[in-house]
Amino acid sequence: MIELVSVTKKFGSFTALSNLNLTVPKGGLYSFLGPNGAGKTTTIKILTGILHPDSGDALIDGISIIKNPVEAKKKIGYLPDIPSLFEKLTGAEYLNFIMDIYGIPKSERESRTKKYLQAFELEPNVNSLIETYSLGMKKKIGIIAALCHAPSFILLDEPTSGLDPQSVRLFKDILKEQAAAGATIFFSTHILEIAEKICDRVAIISKGRIVAEGTVAGIRSKIDDTNADTKTLEDIFIELTAANGDSKEIIKAI
Repeated sequence: MIELVSVTKKFGSFTALSNLNLTVPKGGLYSFLGPNGAGKTTTIKILTGILHPDSGDALIDGISIIKNPVEAKKKIGYLPDIPSLFEKLTGAEYLNFIMDIYGIPKSERESRTKKYLQAFELEPNVNSLIETYSLGMKKKIGIIAALCHAPSFILLDEPTSGLDPQSVRLFKDILKEQAAAGATIFFSTHILEIAEKICDRVAIISKGRIVAEGTVAGIRSKIDDTNADTKTLEDIFIELTAANGDSKEIIKAI
């Protein structure tokens, strides 16, 4: 389970997150949605320990990322919106470096990466320097790095940006495979169709606070509109995050 408990984060006078409370059940696919500047990346960076909140706590499987960061991070696979890679390494060297950090036995490393390298068509380039990779290739090697140590919790910030449609389709299949194997996947995306089609639950954040959380069907059922049954997630998202239309109360759905 992933938990955010009364998390507030400010940057100067700007409040990025305001008393944020969120519980992500263990296992399954959970999408974190919001407009630019809503607080998605700040939230994910707090969950990974990159940022510390001004108040509150973030827990990974009951372990505080603030009080016990090493133990919490052992459980996490993370992909930032813009992959931060060591570009003077080859793809193979970078993946080995990541698996060194997590103590993956050398005898297991090829089996952990081979199917992803083949699926993303990176095998011909795996021994080339990462600085020669395109943006899409860098995103793919970042995805493999986030998965290669078989984390229980996978945190992804805009994972499909920079990927071609074929790779997006493949990535969705990988996410479903990981969830079926018991991983908890928490990811942000601007592609609402992905969230609507593959996620078990979603949360919508606007101006640093959650305005809706639950299954898409559950959120739809709570909308006070005679046409609610016909609304897409995109329709709901736009209504709840409009500049003059933020919900005063969170829509908490089953």
